[in-house]
Amino acid sequence: MGPAARDEQEMFGTEPAMLVDALLGGGLSEAAQRHLDQAANLYHHAEMAEQHLTEARALAPDHAAVMIGLYRFFFYKGRLQEALEVACTCLTKAARDNKLALDWHCVRPDDANFSDFGAALPRFYLFTLKAYAYLQMRLGDLDEGYAAIEKLLELDPTDKVNAKLLLGVWQRSGKSDED
Repeated sequence: MGPAARDEQEMFGTEPAMLVDALLGGGLSEAAQRHLDQAANLYHHAEMAEQHLTEARALAPDHAAVMIGLYRFFFYKGRLQEALEVACTCLTKAARDNKLALDWHCVRPDDANFSDFGAALPRFYLFTLKAYAYLQMRLGDLDEGYAAIEKLLELDPTDKVNAKLLLGVWQRSGKSDED
């Protein structure tokens, strides 16, 4: 397992894969699914894998399974800026699907059932915001990452998505609340 895979496993566990299967995989055309499968099979041939992901996106541009496939590809390939762009697209989709404000700063705990970990759409929103926070920190925008972590802890005060792990990463980065 490479460093990016270990980072993602530590930050997110196996939950994103379960979300894709349980919530987001439905409604995907067979052709788009074939392209996702081919991208996975050709992962070590980056150009071919990316071409299949591009084809899947052309067939299902707003499907979360495709977006998550793109995100994971860019993340594992160390293309973090592109992963962040996909995370932002996913965050917009998750906001729309949950009927939330498009600006995550404006989302409040009672806007969705964030406390029910069985509620898949709010959980997808939380995990997407967590990915956004993590990538912001990895790309050097510690303040934006911290703001997203604070929002995660506001929306999920029992910390079911393990945002405190990200908070620990932020704290070790040399920042403090007084900065």
